[in-house]
Amino acid sequence: MDQFFDIELFLTTAVTIFVIVDPPGLLPVFLGLTKSLGSRQRRRAADRASAVAFGVIAIFAIFGKQILDYLQVSVPALQVSGGLLLLLIALELLMGKGEDPVSHDGVNVAIVPLGTPLMAGPGAIVATMLAVQRSPSLAGYLTVALALVTVMFLVWVFLRYAGLIRAILRESGTVLASRIAGLLLSAIAVQMVADGVFGFIAAHQ
Repeated sequence: MDQFFDIELFLTTAVTIFVIVDPPGLLPVFLGLTKSLGSRQRRRAADRASAVAFGVIAIFAIFGKQILDYLQVSVPALQVSGGLLLLLIALELLMGKGEDPVSHDGVNVAIVPLGTPLMAGPGAIVATMLAVQRSPSLAGYLTVALALVTVMFLVWVFLRYAGLIRAILRESGTVLASRIAGLLLSAIAVQMVADGVFGFIAAHQ
């Protein structure tokens, strides 16, 4: 069994990705970004966001190093670009314009910023890439894949039940959650940019 499943690698990878993605912390952001959507559209956005995040992380887990090397893009550059994108969205939420970029069926918000870079951000991508490099074998790939599936399922559960939380909060509570989400996203964005800048500095010392 140990030849096909590394329990230590599974637990380490799953916990790391879960902490980075932070499903409970996604709830106010998800509510803020989907406040103009109906319950059915919100569930669809949750499905698509989880699928997009899983797909992006899985692709980078398998081909990430080759993709970044081919494009001559460093991880710090990925962090800065993701941080700037999140900062723009955070400013829209803080100014009450979060519903503008959302399409009628929730496709836009599910892909950007929920699917990526919020869920499938540089942190989750790099963590998964490192987990694969720790055990570059079929068993390692399967273990990391199972860890990723487990975390994405938990994320999907959190987002699917966000509608229940919205019903409890009502309109005023949702607006408040939107503003809080803007503040949280701003902090996350600034931290991502700062990490990228420090990464550039460290790489050139």
